[in-house]
Amino acid sequence: MWFRNLQLYRLPKNWADNTSALEDQLSKLTLQPCSASAMQSIGWVAPRPGGPLVHAVNRQWLLALGAEQRLLPASVVKQFANDKAKDIEEAEGRKVGRKEMRELREAMTLELMPRAFVRRRTTFGWIDPVNGWLVIDAASPAKAEEFLEHLRKSAEGLPARLVQVNQSPSAAMTGWVAAGEAPTSFTLDQDLELRSAENATVRYVKHTLEGDEIGRHIAAGKVVTRLALTWGDRISFLLNENLQIKRLSFLDILKDEADGQAENEDERFDIDFTLMSGEVARLLDDLLAALGGEQEKSA
Repeated sequence: MWFRNLQLYRLPKNWADNTSALEDQLSKLTLQPCSASAMQSIGWVAPRPGGPLVHAVNRQWLLALGAEQRLLPASVVKQFANDKAKDIEEAEGRKVGRKEMRELREAMTLELMPRAFVRRRTTFGWIDPVNGWLVIDAASPAKAEEFLEHLRKSAEGLPARLVQVNQSPSAAMTGWVAAGEAPTSFTLDQDLELRSAENATVRYVKHTLEGDEIGRHIAAGKVVTRLALTWGDRISFLLNENLQIKRLSFLDILKDEADGQAENEDERFDIDFTLMSGEVARLLDDLLAALGGEQEKSA
């Protein structure tokens, strides 16, 4: 259980002290099979097959939002509708108008939907009720918001909010790159994106950050919008201007620790989750400190 992308939200510390109430709330909105007339079905699933909806290990909770989606490309619907329109034109000697064409596409969508393939995906979320974190493993804000919206439907009044820091990630990253030095516990890696006020963008991939070239871009007014970092020689990642963490990679030293402890798949799942949540919690503490700490919540 290793997250790849982190969308960060805050919960009040000690927001909840047991899983039973949340388990009951989630059970009312579990994933149902996608019906023949629906394009998508969404709901909670067990993070570990056969287990509870709230998987708890060492006071850390893991949730999983499942979705089933019918794959019906618009090009396929259009082709069937065009074929149907051609049959009408040949049989009735008239041209199909725009309104009737839209109706044909809608009819073809309903007809083809039961035959469409169903794709299933899962989005995981980790709740640290002790330290007040909700972290969603999603590559895009839209997928994170989907998870959060469904969680709010299940747990009414959920007090989750985006993390706000005192120094903007872009300003901080620009300063680190200009100085050629990352804050304590971090090292600069070799992926970098800079952008000007006019949205001119320069990207470096596996490129040394030393030398004058990058300094000239910064002197000309470009700011860093994405930067690859490594924390504590244990986790590498890409930080962007919106405080989103991408391409999270747990280095071999962590996975070696997990490999040496598990006796079966269930134990492996729990050990991976324990290591992941513990290490990421420490990384986030150091990252927030490097960004000047969190803003005080407004009254």
